[in-house]
Amino acid sequence: MEPFANLTIPQKEALLKSLREEFDRVCGKNLKLNMARGKPGKEQLDLVSDILTVLTDPADCVCDGIDVRNYGNLSGLPAAKRLFAEILGCKPEQCFIGGSASLQLMYDLIAKAWTHGLRHSERPWSREKCVKWLCPAPGYDRHFGICAHFGMELISIPMTAEGPDMDRVEELVMDPQVKGIWCVPKYSNPQGIVYSRKTVERLAALKPAAPDFALMWDNAYCVHEVFGEFLPFPDILQLCAEAGNADMVYEFASTSKITFPGAGISVMAASEDNQAYLQSLLKFQVISYDKVNQLRHVRFLQNKAHTVELMAKHAEVLRPKFACVLDTLAREIGPLELASWENPTGGYFVSVNTRPGLASRTLELCAKAGVTMTAAGATYPYGKDPADSNIRIAPSYPDLEELTQAMEIFCLCLKLAALEQAG
Repeated sequence: MEPFANLTIPQKEALLKSLREEFDRVCGKNLKLNMARGKPGKEQLDLVSDILTVLTDPADCVCDGIDVRNYGNLSGLPAAKRLFAEILGCKPEQCFIGGSASLQLMYDLIAKAWTHGLRHSERPWSREKCVKWLCPAPGYDRHFGICAHFGMELISIPMTAEGPDMDRVEELVMDPQVKGIWCVPKYSNPQGIVYSRKTVERLAALKPAAPDFALMWDNAYCVHEVFGEFLPFPDILQLCAEAGNADMVYEFASTSKITFPGAGISVMAASEDNQAYLQSLLKFQVISYDKVNQLRHVRFLQNKAHTVELMAKHAEVLRPKFACVLDTLAREIGPLELASWENPTGGYFVSVNTRPGLASRTLELCAKAGVTMTAAGATYPYGKDPADSNIRIAPSYPDLEELTQAMEIFCLCLKLAALEQAG
C-alpha cells in the first residue's frame, strides 16, 4: 500500500469512492460491536467464577478471629490488608480495604479534601480561591472527571516514554494552588507506558508549595501483564518516606480486572498517620465495607504468587486480542502513515495517535458502522484533545471474531476520514 500523501488526485478520488462503497456495505450489516471500555470478557470472568463457592459453610466465615458476617473492622480484614500489602510491596497497616471500585476511594479522598481538607491542609479545599490539578495526558477520563466535578482547574501534562514530563511537573508544583497529580505508573491508561525508575524517584522527591499536595498513585494494572513475565515495581510509599514525603502519596488498586469488576475489593494505601486521619472522617460514613467479599478474595487469591499465576491465565486470553489490534494496525494503517501507536506489554488498552484532526471523524464513522468506542477527546482534561488525534482502543471485551471485525471497520473509517480531510 502506498502512503496517501503519494497518491495522485485521481487515485485518491477512486480510492475514496471504493472505501465509501465498502463502508455502506458494512453499515448495512447493522453490527453492534463494543470496544468502548476496558471490561474483562466472558472467558476471563469464567476463569475466576470459582470465587463464588470458596465460602460454603458458616465455619468458613471466621478469619483472624473475626466473624466477617458481622459489623466492625472499618479499615478491613487484616488478611485482606496482608494480601494487598504483599501485592503492592507496602505494609499491611498502611492499607484500607474498600468496596468493588478503587474509583470510589479516589473520589471519596477528594471529597474529604473538599469538605474537611487533608491532614496537612490549612483549610478545606472548598474554601480555597482556586484548586489546580495536574493531569498527565493522554490519561484516564474518570480521573479527570472527578476533578472537573469539583470545579478544579485541570492542567494537562505531556506524557513521555518514561511517564509524565517531570520538568513541567516540578515547575508547576511550585504553585501553592496546585494540589495534586494523577498517576497510573504501570501500563498507563491508555498508552501502556511503564514509568521509569528515574521518573518514579522524581515524583517521590517532589517539593510542592502546597503542604497538602496529593500524589494520587492509581496502580490499577500492577499485576496485569499481557506479553512477558511479571514486571516488579517499586513501593512508592517507601520511596516517598525516604524522600521526606511520607504523607504525600495515596496509592490505589483493586481486583476489578483480577476477579469480578462488579464484585471485587479495592485498597487505598497511605501512611499510618494519613490512615488515622482519614478513618476518623470515614467512621461517620461507613461501619465497614463488605468483609464477606474480602474474605472470599483472600481465600481465592491466597497470596501474590498465586495472584500472578492467575493473571498469567488472563494474559493467555488477552494476548491474541492485543495481537489482533496491533497486527491489524500494522497491516492496514502502518504503510499509509496515517497514525502511530504504542505497543504495550500490559494493561488494558492500545493508544492510537492519528494525524491531527482525524480522531473525531474516525469515531463518528465507526459509530455509524456499529462500532462503539471511547469518545474522541476523553483521554484529555475536559474531554478536549488539542490535536483531535488520540483514540483509545479497548480489546478485552469482544470475542476474537468480533474484535477482528471491529478493527477492520476501525481501519476502514480511519482511511475514509483521512481521504476526506485530504479533500
